[in-house]
Amino acid sequence: MKRPQPRQPGHLAAYVILLFIALGLMLSIRYCSSPPAGTPKQHRASGGDTIDVAIAYSPMTLYRFADTLGGFSYDMLRQMAPAEGLTLRFHPVTSMEQSLRGLSDGLYDLVVADIAKTADFDTAYAFTDDVYLDNQVLVQRRDSAGNVEVASQLDLADRKVWVEASSPAAMRLANLAAEIGDTIRVVTDASYGSEQLFIMTALGEIPLAVVNARIARILAADYPQADISTGISFTQFQSWIVRSSDAELLRRVNSAIARFKATPAYASLGQRYR
Repeated sequence: MKRPQPRQPGHLAAYVILLFIALGLMLSIRYCSSPPAGTPKQHRASGGDTIDVAIAYSPMTLYRFADTLGGFSYDMLRQMAPAEGLTLRFHPVTSMEQSLRGLSDGLYDLVVADIAKTADFDTAYAFTDDVYLDNQVLVQRRDSAGNVEVASQLDLADRKVWVEASSPAAMRLANLAAEIGDTIRVVTDASYGSEQLFIMTALGEIPLAVVNARIARILAADYPQADISTGISFTQFQSWIVRSSDAELLRRVNSAIARFKATPAYASLGQRYR
């Protein structure tokens, strides 16, 4: 479904700024993960022992601040790779749909995004062990008096809610609709990630969205008009994804995660990203 057109010039400027940030991030990370000179520039699987990582642009996975790349998952991968003998090549992506398509096509080996581990996810993919814990929240815009239209999950009946395409949030909303005994009209967006959907909601371009709470808390500091007080899910394990047929890679990544989580470096990352 196409994104609603901005109603105010200031909104368009915000999207342009976000676009330039994303482009700068992609250029920076391509430089950090660049292949040897003479390698063709078109995107193809690296082959050999190199693990191609599709990593989503998001405050909890990958972001750029000034000239520095960061993000909980990005930092975790960079820190644990040397000790585990893992050679990583990062490929920034803007949507879950793009990541999973590339994983299925063999362009990527590992997808790193804000992904809740759920039993009903596509069986073509396998979840790694959990990396951290999170939950999903509803994003909506407060009116001038500070009030919101959706005060509880029951108020979602017959409302449109935007989620990132291929996100487990869509299934959570389907289950929630069954729980409240009414319809929730879920709009899956294949073009935008959770951060963009949050901003679009905060600016009034879409009415409601569901994103992970950690992302919402980070972004809410810059968008005080956004309300994130309504929870949508219980606390969930957040994991990365590989192809279900790649059992050896899954074993290696799980072993690396388990060892890294036992180190002070993991605790330090947890404190930095709260």
